[in-house]
Amino acid sequence: MVKLTRIYTGGGDRGQTSLTGGARVAKHDPRVAAYGTVDEANAVIGVARLHVEGEADAILARVQHDLFDLGADLSTRADPAPGEGSALRIVEGQARRLEAEIDAVNAGLADLTSFVLPGGSPAGAHLHLARTVVRRAEREMTELAENEPVNPHAITYVNRLSDLLFVLARQANGGGAADVLWRPGDNR
Repeated sequence: MVKLTRIYTGGGDRGQTSLTGGARVAKHDPRVAAYGTVDEANAVIGVARLHVEGEADAILARVQHDLFDLGADLSTRADPAPGEGSALRIVEGQARRLEAEIDAVNAGLADLTSFVLPGGSPAGAHLHLARTVVRRAEREMTELAENEPVNPHAITYVNRLSDLLFVLARQANGGGAADVLWRPGDNR
């Protein structure tokens, strides 16, 4: 268990932060940007949870814990220093769980007849916002992966998470009945 006795350290006052293991990097380092966006996604999901209940809330609660695991994964380079022990990593089973949840939720949704605009209900709108933040995290993670090793299961996880948030948004919108559908060229 983590025990925090002091919230501020002053260690970041000059624009640097520590990765897991102690390596110092700039706060704008691509790795920090990626796990920072994962943290932002977690916060948006926390707001979305204020508008859902039941199984959707339980799913999102599990996701929030997974996102802390993902942040820990991203804050640890692939080559931890000697004596750092094993790193907490996202595993394939976490993405597979999301796939099962996507399939279960999607089975109860109306068929899609157009692209869906973010909105509908308050829950749907917040879930769509969370989905877009997760997509940004995915872009940052894949950009990071072009230059440094990134756990491939972590990338799969965020890809599935955005899909889960999409179907949960549709579920929150009356199973798709209250989705706001795109009307191409309608405002010409």
